[in-house]
Amino acid sequence: MAPSRLPPALCDAKPARMNTSVPAGEGELICKLDALGIPHRTFAHAPVFTVEESRAVCAHIPGGHTKNLFLKDRKHGLWLVVAREAVAVDLNALARQLGAARFSFGSAELLMAMLGVPPGSVTPFALMNDRDGRVRAVLDEGMLALDPLNFHPLRNDRTTAISSADLLKFIRATGHEPIVLHLPERA
Repeated sequence: MAPSRLPPALCDAKPARMNTSVPAGEGELICKLDALGIPHRTFAHAPVFTVEESRAVCAHIPGGHTKNLFLKDRKHGLWLVVAREAVAVDLNALARQLGAARFSFGSAELLMAMLGVPPGSVTPFALMNDRDGRVRAVLDEGMLALDPLNFHPLRNDRTTAISSADLLKFIRATGHEPIVLHLPERA
């Protein structure tokens, strides 16, 4: 995969923001991928907000396409579930499998506060904005067999492709240890 890199001067400079509560953007993500030695390729496209829209707009992008679910449990635990786009995750069974209280979707406000992205832009790359490690990452085991994997680079009008091994490397570099599971599916 041919890497798409920012000019070195942009990545070599220290971030101008002093307030670390301000979420990282696409430029900081690309610099982090480069710093970790992760090859990546980014494709521009029309904004997409749902898996259905993504199927229509991003069908030309090679590799595994994904969906990302930002969840909270009844005990206020926060979860990011990353799966193949076709997997119909059984959230009740998944909560039982993880030993979590019943899942519901996190609000747009909670998503922005925890991962620094709005609905429609949810991505495992946003874990770099969870500096306190409050969100637990759950990855679809079957997804990791696909290469490359495609995710939004903190915005929904782009898709960035990386390898599954590099996804794991990236997540661990953010201070999160991903939980890899065979996700239960709805019948």
